[in-house]
Amino acid sequence: MEIGLLVLGVAAGILSGLFGIGGGVVMVPSLIALFGLNILDANATSLAAMLLPVGVLGVVTYYRAGYINIKDALWISAGLLLGSFFGAELAVNVKEGLLAKLYAGFLLYIAVGYLDVPAMFRKKRLVGEGSEPKQRAFWCFILVGLLAGIVAGMFGKGGGIIIVPALVKLFHYDVKAAAATSLAALQLPVGLPSVIVYANDGHLSFLYAGLIAFGIVLGAFLGTKMAVRMPVSIFKKVFAVFLLAVASFMVFKYM
Repeated sequence: MEIGLLVLGVAAGILSGLFGIGGGVVMVPSLIALFGLNILDANATSLAAMLLPVGVLGVVTYYRAGYINIKDALWISAGLLLGSFFGAELAVNVKEGLLAKLYAGFLLYIAVGYLDVPAMFRKKRLVGEGSEPKQRAFWCFILVGLLAGIVAGMFGKGGGIIIVPALVKLFHYDVKAAAATSLAALQLPVGLPSVIVYANDGHLSFLYAGLIAFGIVLGAFLGTKMAVRMPVSIFKKVFAVFLLAVASFMVFKYM
């Protein structure tokens, strides 16, 4: 089982480096389906595994490539820290089946937007390519972080699944810059409030979290290297297919 958790950490790290999502979006379903954890135990393990700056090697790679906006990342982190507490409180008090279905619907909405079906039939510039990021007040980034933190606390995910689409759609970030800035925001221990809530409720395994975190360090570095070299158009489609797969699993799991 220990080897399996390490492999899961590497896989989660690769996705984290590729898409700036923190890795929880693959960790939670995998812990449920492959390791037999219930959703609250899986959430707690996933969030605890991401408390340490496990993606720092990936952040360095993105920073050297010029993709990270440090100031925006810090404001997002502030929102994440606050939102993660409320998300965890909701998770331990609300029916998980309903939350999972709502989350799956949200993922489907994002995935359809990234696939950009109309552009397949006509020439159209992809969102996030060639447009300058919009200048926004700092509180806009805090709000994005707050929403992402709530979702992270509820579903055991790092919050990047909210941050990346928001930066692309609302702030006109390049999709790689969005992934890079999101990954940077997630390196601070923004999930600590939610981990405390889950631990106090008896849902945390430090051993599982530690093994996964070790794997994430290597995986995030590899994923970032892949992302830097991948064309933006391919990057977006791969991300969309990944979201569709996760959404389908969530719907199937909680039918």
